[in-house]
Amino acid sequence: MGRRVAVIGAGSWGTALAIVAARADHDVRLWSRNAAVVESINRNHVNSLYLTDALIPNSVRANRDIEEVTNGAELVILAAPSHTIRGLVTTMAPALRAEMIMVSATKGIEIESGKRISQVVAEVVPEADRPRFVCLTGPSFAKEVIQNHPTAVVAASEDRDASRLVQAELSFDNLRIYTNDDVIGAELGGSVKNVMAIAAGMVGGLGFGSNSVAALITRGLAEMTRLALREGAKLETLMGLAGLGDLVLTCTGNLSRNRFVGQELGRGRSLNDITTSMNEVAEGVKTTQAVKQLADRTGTEMPITNEVYGVLYEGRLASDAADELMTRPLREESHR
Repeated sequence: MGRRVAVIGAGSWGTALAIVAARADHDVRLWSRNAAVVESINRNHVNSLYLTDALIPNSVRANRDIEEVTNGAELVILAAPSHTIRGLVTTMAPALRAEMIMVSATKGIEIESGKRISQVVAEVVPEADRPRFVCLTGPSFAKEVIQNHPTAVVAASEDRDASRLVQAELSFDNLRIYTNDDVIGAELGGSVKNVMAIAAGMVGGLGFGSNSVAALITRGLAEMTRLALREGAKLETLMGLAGLGDLVLTCTGNLSRNRFVGQELGRGRSLNDITTSMNEVAEGVKTTQAVKQLADRTGTEMPITNEVYGVLYEGRLASDAADELMTRPLREESHR
């Protein structure tokens, strides 16, 4: 048996990462607040709500006690929605130790503060007990990962030994992990792409074709890059798996929850109607608020984000948002 791994969050991605870690011969503890999910995993080796067709290895044990799951772990993987992270990390803080590695697989920004997950962890956990932080991100639908589709992601950390350890321990068969040292770029790429995916979905829902989606992805990448560079990220990160790779997947893939939300908005459904019918969180809905706040605070021009925000929170029609983007003043492509 390999290392002791704690996975916090038993949604699709948390369940997939627990399966990946178990396949790599690690001892995995999976936390869920849902008693039915915990019982289903422990008794039947399936998650009754998420990735229901996936067989979960016997070496994965689920538990509702987050401190018990975390205690003694060498890798602690955060795979819960971004708006829950501060509370969860606060609860597990007494069990955290500096020798652990915390792996954030959460793609989002805290709405109230505009902080990235690494910043939230740094705020909540005392420095003496704070695990080394690694952001695990990139183009990866959970369902395809566990179905052994070749997948490449990136582990970003300021501590190279930590990112290399995550690379070595979680890369397995179809999952290939690259490393870099740009946590800011990795976290912002993984967050802002969800906003762009909602926009791409709206384009499709309005009945526009591939030309329109390609334009949206390209201009969305420019928008993501402007914000990330202003926050201190590296350009090559946004051109890689954490940026362009994840953006393309989320804007075009049929398994994208954020694209689905945008698509249904484009077809005229209300946001409340869409989200109440969904089984899982579409991170981009909340992240749009945080990204807009960041853009406004830093004076970063983000027209796509502004239009998505208008549709989500100000009652703007998706068709009017598309018209607004197409009638903006003409300029050079490289304008920043």
